Amino acid sequence: MNAAVIVAAGRGTRMGAAVNKVLLDLAGIPVIVRSVRAVSESGLFDAVVVVTGEEDIAGVRKLLKEAGLEAAVCAGGADRQESVRRGLLALPQDTGLVAIHDGARPLVTREILAASLESAKDRGSGVAAIPLKDTVKRVAANGRVAETPERASLRAVQTPQSFRYREILEAHERFAESCDRATDDAALLERSGAAVYLSPGSEENLKLTTPQDIAVAERILETRQGIKKQEKTMVRVGHGYDVHRLAEGRKLILCGVEVPYEKGLLGHSDADVAAHALMDALLGAAALGDIGRHFPDTDEAYEGADSMRLLDEVRGMLEAKGFAVCNADITIICQRPKLSPYIEAMRACVAGHLGLPCGCVNVKATTTEHLGFEGEGLGISAHAVCCIEERAHA
Repeated sequence: MNAAVIVAAGRGTRMGAAVNKVLLDLAGIPVIVRSVRAVSESGLFDAVVVVTGEEDIAGVRKLLKEAGLEAAVCAGGADRQESVRRGLLALPQDTGLVAIHDGARPLVTREILAASLESAKDRGSGVAAIPLKDTVKRVAANGRVAETPERASLRAVQTPQSFRYREILEAHERFAESCDRATDDAALLERSGAAVYLSPGSEENLKLTTPQDIAVAERILETRQGIKKQEKTMVRVGHGYDVHRLAEGRKLILCGVEVPYEKGLLGHSDADVAAHALMDALLGAAALGDIGRHFPDTDEAYEGADSMRLLDEVRGMLEAKGFAVCNADITIICQRPKLSPYIEAMRACVAGHLGLPCGCVNVKATTTEHLGFEGEGLGISAHAVCCIEERAHA
């Protein structure tokens, strides 16, 4: 018989969520439900075990039951390696082949699963992998490039990773107490001296690690399911403006990036004038007021607040109302300092907090040719324009 172990015990700190990332919604359906459904409904497996954190067992069981999915749920260990071992031990002893899959890869297809199992059946292993697009450098501890491997011979490894059950279980048992922990199951088989073979993966079989990955996954689902053809999309545009005085003894924070300068912006929070303009644009587009209404400077809770965390809250408000951010364009107006070295970092920071690709966020800076308060170096202002969409089913 064929079985699957779905590993979902990590906390996913890079996602920045307060809960296990597999419990987050992906286009209205919890990530773990999508992952288990993809495996279960492939028709390739006789048994499925989900390994999750002790504190999430009840929640995962409830979600799977509500979705009409049958899978055993057991507690994971201190790291991924131990969690997989526990999942393997929870499988029926007559298991022939086992596919080990990340619960945070909900876009896996039947074709990928089948290819992995077929390789394991014929050769003992089938590890989903894709060719690399980028050149890879191996670096020394001091950052110096030590080697540039030939890209044609390199692969990015994914899951599922399928094996003969007894062989991978023995490998896990053999290295259970090892201090050198494996980042994937194929590595344990390699250490055992067995050959490991790859099977076709897919760029769409991405692992959800950051908020930006969620946004990309939703776009993939839209393409697969033809959601855009079934919906009417209402597009809204918002504009925001803000200004703060420059003062000594303050850090200069713009779009979440600290810019080295002799002065910083004065304000109740960190006074990130660009982020404030963007928040006002987003709130305006959704007709939700402005930042003064939601984060008043009379509230001590926001004294010295990180404006990018406030931006996270604004994004949450929009999503709660059914809005999705499409893009943002920010203009920062100041005479000094020169901002061009920091623009790309600003774009990346804003994009990450909005869950957008960098290509959907623009940040630019301009001077006033020494005219006005910006030109005199008294303060900095910012304008922001954004586009959001509200989806309403026909």
